[in-house]
Amino acid sequence: METQIKPSPAAILQIGTGFWASKTLLTAVNMNLFTLLANGEKSGQDIQAKLGLHNRSLYDFLDALVALGFLSRTGIKETAVYKNTEDTNLFLDKNKPSYIGGILEMANNRLYPFWNDLEEGLKTGLPQNESKNNGQPPFELIYADPAKLSEFIHAMAGVQTGNFMTFSKEFDFSNYKTLCDIGGSGGHFSAHIVMNNPHIHCTSFDLLPVEPIAKDIINTMNLSDNVTLASGDFFEDDFPKADIITMGNVLHDWGEQDKLMLIEKAYRALPIGGALVVIENIIDDARSKNAFGLLMSLNMLIETEKGFDFTFEDFNKWTKQVGFKSTTLLPLAGPASAAIAYK
Repeated sequence: METQIKPSPAAILQIGTGFWASKTLLTAVNMNLFTLLANGEKSGQDIQAKLGLHNRSLYDFLDALVALGFLSRTGIKETAVYKNTEDTNLFLDKNKPSYIGGILEMANNRLYPFWNDLEEGLKTGLPQNESKNNGQPPFELIYADPAKLSEFIHAMAGVQTGNFMTFSKEFDFSNYKTLCDIGGSGGHFSAHIVMNNPHIHCTSFDLLPVEPIAKDIINTMNLSDNVTLASGDFFEDDFPKADIITMGNVLHDWGEQDKLMLIEKAYRALPIGGALVVIENIIDDARSKNAFGLLMSLNMLIETEKGFDFTFEDFNKWTKQVGFKSTTLLPLAGPASAAIAYK
């Protein structure tokens, strides 16, 4: 006899109150809790003293992070000793190159309040960030301040590191010699490519204010012989010619016409047999499984005028329209994939 599964409100409550867990993690990151614990386990009282926390809810806060899987603990309350999990120790310690907390800091300090206006965005189709009410667009503010730009570049690199590493090791580079990364930011993607494929020469292409930051990064990694920096505006300028053109989290910032324009520029820059590689949180064609990709697309509503994330089917349509002959999809880290089109 089959057991009938009864309806349950558990998933509804978990997602509906999901901001409780999210804000708890984001607050811990913003207070550098995981960086503190990377130096060794600490008692609740030690953490309280270091972070300036009140007695009330101290253990609720720390034990919630235990229950959510971000800390481990021995003892309880006054006898408790806390330490990072393997994941938080690797990815949320600011002193490690694997730190991905920059995107979480931005989520806490910028995106969290903006998402409160999601309903307005859905009804108006307009961004809900700093540009709302005639404010200055956030990227103009970031690019105008070298310190903010450097922080932003390192934050974005941390988010993409897993994708960069996976692609650089799993894509077959044997038939290619040159690569140009459009919107290359600090040059981290190019760095991973050449470190794992020393026969490839990379060009990292981005706006002029990015170049000194990227230069410092590439020089520090002793990769200046393998990575060339090129400055330009991908809306105004032709792409540098290369065997492979890559774009990481670039296309989703723009509307369909701009997406097609950028794909066409890539096509013109490639030789026959060349490859366009687009690294994004590609939504599954059924639009029912990659929740992160769909939520990222909502984030593009919050952050941009026309941007949206897309399916592999969308990518196939656009690349075929431009003239590419074939496509394939390479899964990367987490919900991200590399959509690849061959000329």
